[in-house]
Amino acid sequence: MTSPPPERRPKARLFSRSTWPEARHLADVLRTETVGGALLLLGAVSALIWANSPWSDSYTRLGGWVPWPGGAPWHLDLDLASWAADGLLAIFFFVVGLELKREFVAGELRDPRRAALPVVAALGGMLLPALIYVAVVVTAGGAGLRGWAIPTATDIAFALAVLALVSSHLPQGLRAFLLTLAVVDDLFAITIIAVFYTADFRPVALLAALAPIGLFALLVQRGRTWWWALIPLAATAWALVHASGVHATVAGVLLGFTVPVLARRPAGAAGGTRSDEGGLAAHLEHRWRPVSAGIAVPIFALFAAGVTLRGTDLGALLTDPVVIAIVAGLVLGKSIGIFGSTYLLARFTRAELDEDITWSDLRGIALLAGVGFTVSLLIGDLAFGTGSTTDDRVKVAVLLGSVISAGLAAAVLVRRNATYREVAERERLDADGDGVPDVYQRPAER
Repeated sequence: MTSPPPERRPKARLFSRSTWPEARHLADVLRTETVGGALLLLGAVSALIWANSPWSDSYTRLGGWVPWPGGAPWHLDLDLASWAADGLLAIFFFVVGLELKREFVAGELRDPRRAALPVVAALGGMLLPALIYVAVVVTAGGAGLRGWAIPTATDIAFALAVLALVSSHLPQGLRAFLLTLAVVDDLFAITIIAVFYTADFRPVALLAALAPIGLFALLVQRGRTWWWALIPLAATAWALVHASGVHATVAGVLLGFTVPVLARRPAGAAGGTRSDEGGLAAHLEHRWRPVSAGIAVPIFALFAAGVTLRGTDLGALLTDPVVIAIVAGLVLGKSIGIFGSTYLLARFTRAELDEDITWSDLRGIALLAGVGFTVSLLIGDLAFGTGSTTDDRVKVAVLLGSVISAGLAAAVLVRRNATYREVAERERLDADGDGVPDVYQRPAER
């Protein structure tokens, strides 16, 4: 009697299709972020026009206006531009914290084998841009090294907006990969901000922030959504983190991490598994994402992207080492780092792409990840100071690198989308699956 053949283990596949709840969640995010990306673009363009108009002085005065001079004892005597960067962006990072928690508990990152790909790709897409920046700046004399982290960030709102505009038939796995990659990218960016861009650290204030964060966690873990309690606790935590010297947006992430993802089972319910669909994290994300995408990020762009180009020597600006380093980091570092690290992972782990996805598709997504805006501008402000000469060069470089990356990615993805559309059209015409379009068959054959 012959023994049965050994059971073959299925090959690991990269970019496998998500489950339906994840697909529905992804579709919701894409719809929201497309609108948010358009509003973000509107804020950036408005800032550029205003800063270079005859009314540019009013733009400068508005950004420098301090609405609460009496807040100096609590380090809250901030101008409007700082309130946008430190305050409104905390809402953006709160939503990021919710999304990170969801991915780790119920999303793509809950399985270590599936999490390896976006984590490795995000690392490659951050390390190589930083290395390129350092190499360019050191070669030019070393001035501006503090901005090494500027080209490491991906702006998820812009990237998803571009993807939604050019994509109608691209595989869902590409969208899932970009979203998960950006989430991991945000986690690393938050860590960089907390570790490398913290000045005048005050541990007592940071320890004090644990009290309101703990109370916030206690309430949300018990399912209490009292706005009159949660919002004051969140504001207190934000103020204490800001006073500690750590960038205040980190408070948003910490608060987001405290929110439970899985839906609570009724007492006495037996069996079954808990889902993230009805969890408090999904509920709060649904409530706060429009505020983040529609208000917080566009207003930040309005104050952060305004750089005056009147009287500027564009030749000298475009040959500035910091500008070259940022543009090269975003356009080359991001795409090569993400594509190369993914290829190496597939090569040495013998994993395969999903059968619906090609390396050309991935090349377009890797280029699209070079769209860096919100976090890149934030790191630029932290590195060189708001309003400095170098800060203006950073803004130009981030905008230029993002536009180039978006243009190159669109060129690749539009071609790939056309290919997938042709395939879908052939499949639609060939309903009987015999390889011959039904419209070309004789009536008796149809």
